[in-house]
Amino acid sequence: MNANRIKLWRRWLRAAIRCSHRGQAMAEFALVLTPCLMLFFGIINFSLALYSYDFVCYSAQQGVRYATVHGSTATTPVSAAGVQTYVAGLVVGVLNTNSLTVSTTWAPNNKPGSVVTVVVSYNFPPLTSLVSSVTIPLTRTAAMVISQ
Repeated sequence: MNANRIKLWRRWLRAAIRCSHRGQAMAEFALVLTPCLMLFFGIINFSLALYSYDFVCYSAQQGVRYATVHGSTATTPVSAAGVQTYVAGLVVGVLNTNSLTVSTTWAPNNKPGSVVTVVVSYNFPPLTSLVSSVTIPLTRTAAMVISQ
């Protein structure tokens, strides 16, 4: 009896192998690949946005530092355009300078003891910009007291 069952099982297995569904694996692969790629590109997008925001923060801090040491009594005083040029020089090759805005204000003036504020804004274009023209605004404000 056992030999008959083994023969029956072998016949059933051979028939099942002959009738395999070849297109099923391709369909399942497509169903699994789509969410995996979306997750992968989402992680890359988030990482690029975080890196850009970190660089915006860094450039705001460096811009306000530059403005504080170049007050009106320094040997080379700086204006708002000078701070903008300095910050634009920092981000060259990392961020798109056309999407970068730098605004500098002094309260009440550019003399030692006054407060200088630098606001750096950047419009981050995600990788999905091929599909949509939506940008993510990244802004950072930094303020310090002028030392010279």
